[in-house]
Amino acid sequence: MLITARAELYRSPSAFERERHGVFAKSWQFLGLERDLGEPGDYLADSIAGFPVVVVRGKDGALNGFHNVCRHRAGPLVGETAGKCEGEFVCRYHGWRYTLDGRLRSAVGFGAAEGFDPRNFPLFPIRVETWRGFVFVNLDADAAPLMDTLQPLETLWREREIEIPTATLRRSHSLGCNWKVYVENYLEGYHISAVHPTLAAEVDCGAYQVRMDGRIAVHEVPSAEGSTQEGLWAWVWPNLAVNVYRRGLMIEHMRPDGFGRTRLDYLYLHHADEPMDDTLAASDRLTAEDAWICEKVQQNLDAGVYEFGALSPRQENAVAWFQAQVAEAHARPHRRAEEPEPGFAEGGCLVAE
Repeated sequence: MLITARAELYRSPSAFERERHGVFAKSWQFLGLERDLGEPGDYLADSIAGFPVVVVRGKDGALNGFHNVCRHRAGPLVGETAGKCEGEFVCRYHGWRYTLDGRLRSAVGFGAAEGFDPRNFPLFPIRVETWRGFVFVNLDADAAPLMDTLQPLETLWREREIEIPTATLRRSHSLGCNWKVYVENYLEGYHISAVHPTLAAEVDCGAYQVRMDGRIAVHEVPSAEGSTQEGLWAWVWPNLAVNVYRRGLMIEHMRPDGFGRTRLDYLYLHHADEPMDDTLAASDRLTAEDAWICEKVQQNLDAGVYEFGALSPRQENAVAWFQAQVAEAHARPHRRAEEPEPGFAEGGCLVAE
């Protein structure tokens, strides 16, 4: 019998702290669209489970990623989620200046200090890779390439000839539940008949299938003619989904907002000349239904009556896989990322102005 994870993992701040370092700091995380980084100095910034990050288009055209943290006293390099740096980062706290490839260019006003070598204070780097115009980051310098995770999705998209429309629309929703409660709800179709009556009428729930392909859960179900649903969803470890609609795609980022809340960031990609009213209405309805049940589950987990349950091998194989990955992350020794080795030994650095 497959046993569920213990309830404590869904209500413990210390459990979430282990997941910050063991899951989110070691996985590829969606950041945004590469087309928003068209020119040198263009940047995107966000927070990944509490880790502030920024990706910038360098002068050489490459994408460079860093923690959005100044090496002086942890001030932010940028304060907005998107913008443009005119040739350098300037810390919003004390004005330290960094090149777009992370070197400390000027410790503004710092003055002479024995033993201070600016070459030892570059920005903390992170990994950046792209797939089909989407930008991903990884805080783990030793992480496997992005395509090691996304290859099954790439294969699926090639087989289905899925195109990426160019028009975009964004929405966000806040849920009162631990991020894992929502992810596990997404990873099975077992609940559709009870929670999503309209969707249940549009798809063949008895034929609903979820299969794991590497670190990707592929959902497939026959859908009725006229439904907004294509009957194809894909989830990427640990918290990203690609939902295929008849009129486009929706990128769904399932983001922890502390240990007890989850934020859903939706990026709809659609054709500009096609109406989105039906798609948005269906999406809003499904989100409201999922939010209600996930928040009720969280309340019951917090009540302290339920400690563990059982998983169906037929219906909840992807949930079992997910819980095993989370358990593995909790079992690893908790270790913060080490400080980067001193770098940039050649020129371009000044102690003060």
